[in-house]
Amino acid sequence: MCGIVGVIGKENTVDILINGLQKLEYRGYDSAGVYVNDQNGHDYLVKTKGRIADLKKAIGPEVKGTMGIGHTRWATHGIPSDVNAHPHVSADGRFYLVHNGVINNYAELRDQYLQGVHLVSQTDTEVVVQLVDYFATNEQLSGKEAFRKTVQLLDGSYAFLLVDREDPDTLYVAKNKSPLLIGVGNGFNVVCSDAMAMVGQTKDFVELHDGELVTVKKDGIAIETLAGKAVTRKSYHVSINESDTEKGTYPFYMLKEIDEQPAVMRTLLQKYLDDAGKPKIETDLLKALNQADRLYILAAGTSYNAGLVAKSIFEKLANIPTEVQLASEFGYNTPLLSKKPFFLFLSQSGETADSRQVLVKVNQWGYPSLTITNSEGSTLSREATYTMLLDAGPEIAVASTKAYTAQIALQTILAKALGDVRQQTTATDFDVKGQLSIVANEMQSLVDEKELINSLAKNYLATTRNAFYIGRGYDFAVSLEAALKLKEISYVQAEGFAGAELKHGTISLIEDGTPVMAIITDKRVASHTRGNIQEVKARGAHVLTIAMDSVAQPEDNITFSDVDPMLTPLLTVVPAQLLAYYTSLNRGYDVDKPRNLAKAVTVE
Repeated sequence: MCGIVGVIGKENTVDILINGLQKLEYRGYDSAGVYVNDQNGHDYLVKTKGRIADLKKAIGPEVKGTMGIGHTRWATHGIPSDVNAHPHVSADGRFYLVHNGVINNYAELRDQYLQGVHLVSQTDTEVVVQLVDYFATNEQLSGKEAFRKTVQLLDGSYAFLLVDREDPDTLYVAKNKSPLLIGVGNGFNVVCSDAMAMVGQTKDFVELHDGELVTVKKDGIAIETLAGKAVTRKSYHVSINESDTEKGTYPFYMLKEIDEQPAVMRTLLQKYLDDAGKPKIETDLLKALNQADRLYILAAGTSYNAGLVAKSIFEKLANIPTEVQLASEFGYNTPLLSKKPFFLFLSQSGETADSRQVLVKVNQWGYPSLTITNSEGSTLSREATYTMLLDAGPEIAVASTKAYTAQIALQTILAKALGDVRQQTTATDFDVKGQLSIVANEMQSLVDEKELINSLAKNYLATTRNAFYIGRGYDFAVSLEAALKLKEISYVQAEGFAGAELKHGTISLIEDGTPVMAIITDKRVASHTRGNIQEVKARGAHVLTIAMDSVAQPEDNITFSDVDPMLTPLLTVVPAQLLAYYTSLNRGYDVDKPRNLAKAVTVE
């Protein structure tokens, strides 16, 4: 949940590092730092608690170089502070290290090898850099070999970028579980934990695998296993443009990404449907899905909530039993599996550590898998049997919006394709192209209601400490995501509940002025949800309603035109996203970078 950048062979190293860190600040923003070397005997270490803007202020005009490494941190070991910020340096000033991940056995290694070394931070990372120095000094190893020996002792997740001050024309790289890429340039090379950080420098990247050690110089890279066996791997070209990662005229990325959702729907239609509206899905993938007796959707956070919606869609369109599991729980408390399971991994970043540890086991078991992600070349994408890309464009705001709706839409297309193969009438009769086209249009209408939704946010959520979303069926699934968005960025203690569950405990929390947002789209249970509204109103709740036209009433606050019931989550979530956005904005918070959160959760 941190960001790494490195560059060698460029005169404007500081500018490249800072620009790259700004692109990665969504991955961590409680402290940041850079180490720069001019390769002529002058080097500089600058790091500080706070945002990249604070780091920029701390970098004086004398800080220049042709090689450097940088890091933006999301704290795991040790509070956010100057001394806990990366890069960390060995006691003798020889080695500098930045690190993403968590080292599980750092305390044991510290006690075994570093008894006489004064540690200035509370981080596991400092232990690693001191170990490199220990082996280089006490066993007379080169920097590279000391690094190799250290890495072989580690238990945990890591992406390392190391500089040996005695060998300033080289960057050393190693990874396990945490993402890291090498960007290939002409007369220079770069290192980054996300390609977005360096697309302004190069579009060609080499992916790294776990258990590899890489030597990076300005004119070449050398990949090898920790055992020393050389590895050859071609680079791949990314299609991201640097302009795609900019806010443009928007005050925050989140608002931009909410507004992009109608376009994302149309992109998915163009990519995954032919001119006749039939899904274009890889034949082998459909065959593997058709052979399965049960689908297991594995995810976390917002992706998990998207999976809850998709479960009902798969079961309705493809008539296949589907389970949704939290990856963090599934990996260590695996349920009894069916005879022919198929695993579907949902992840915006494709780097979610909880999901990855499940995928490793799935591969060991020999079961087929599919990753649906927004990140081409990511770990989950690379290691799954099949991949489908969301093509939603970069999502920078920590609170996911367009990835959620893209995941639901793409799974709907996949469920339609599988249902057609399985000759299910519900799938045959479902016009996925027509329905998603309607959704795109209605999404546009909803994102254009910003003035209304801002006024509702001020009226209902301006000062409240608590709030509730309620709904039934698909509306319940959206209530969970709506509550997550609100709590993520506005710090309102929000919960989503099935409407009927209010009477089983939750209604005790309702008092005068408590905001309750009710979502109503299903004709079968609309009257039941209306009954729940009366129950909370009788106890003083301040109720806001979001309803589809066919079940709407004149007093409803937000309404939209009818779509197929399966696709209502793509619309009901939009006003919920905007309510969360404006609540955070009106309270004066940083919408894109909420406290204690990071975009890509790359540690378990």
